[in-house]
Amino acid sequence: MNPVTRRRFLVLGGTATALAAGAVGGLAWLRGAAPDVAGLHVLTAEQYRTFAAIARTHLPRGGAFPPGADDFDLARMFDGYLADQPTTDRHDAGLAINLVEFGPLLFDHHAVTFSNLPPDAQLAHWSGWGTAQQQTRREIFWSFSRFLGLTFYDHEAVWPHIHYPGPSFARLASRPAEAP
Repeated sequence: MNPVTRRRFLVLGGTATALAAGAVGGLAWLRGAAPDVAGLHVLTAEQYRTFAAIARTHLPRGGAFPPGADDFDLARMFDGYLADQPTTDRHDAGLAINLVEFGPLLFDHHAVTFSNLPPDAQLAHWSGWGTAQQQTRREIFWSFSRFLGLTFYDHEAVWPHIHYPGPSFARLASRPAEAP
């Protein structure tokens, strides 16, 4: 048996490090740089871009309603929501966003990231997450879907499209006082 010499160990370790750095660099190149986004608390500019693409795909402008996710900057709302969450939840959300970003590469074997897909391909890819065999993908889809739905339908501009008259306490406060 040939023991690993110090020299061989250093050569193998250096090679492994170079391969790992190349892989990480390749993924960063594939993802591309995102424009700076001022005022983010938790998300990186790249994660913000990815979540904005998820929101836009999930709730497009002119889809079921004239307004869409881009009208309310739901990605910034997600960043604000995460700012008040425990560190582990913020970390997990970041990992989930990154998984969606690299999903086309990992699951569909396409050399492109989610943010760089054309809109119709984004829709097809994102829709597949809701029914994917992998539980993690389904959980990410439904977690993000819940957040997007809750925040989107909370906007007053959406209410007329779903025939919601507004919170009951606001309707009650606007009524004239009844005589006893």
